[in-house]
Amino acid sequence: MHYLRISDDVIDVGDLYQQLVDPQYGGIDMFVGTVRQWTGDIETTKIEYSAYHPMAERQLEKIAAPIEEKGGRVVVAHRTGLLKLTDIAVFVGVAAPHRAEAFQWCQHVIDTLKQEVPIWKKEYDTDKVRWGN
Repeated sequence: MHYLRISDDVIDVGDLYQQLVDPQYGGIDMFVGTVRQWTGDIETTKIEYSAYHPMAERQLEKIAAPIEEKGGRVVVAHRTGLLKLTDIAVFVGVAAPHRAEAFQWCQHVIDTLKQEVPIWKKEYDTDKVRWGN
């Protein structure tokens, strides 16, 4: 069964990994996104994430359900609030019977999350504040 969370809580990668471990799975793929300092020539000092929780949770459910129907397990945690450099902003983990599925499904989850889930970031850069997703 999947685990989907959007909150101000610090993301514990070890705990989330343990939710993926199961004898039926031979492949676990994880993505951990952190707050980086540089995006090209733009220097970021911190990021503030916000979300429309009811819609975001529904969208995450729509992303996870088809994978779980095919026999995988999905774990997603996205942080909201003010994060400093190197803080973990997002964790996506997928367990599958085989590694190829785990890799494919994990990439699908993070890419779809970035495109469709209403989570926004306010980037505090050295020259100005920028909004994005």
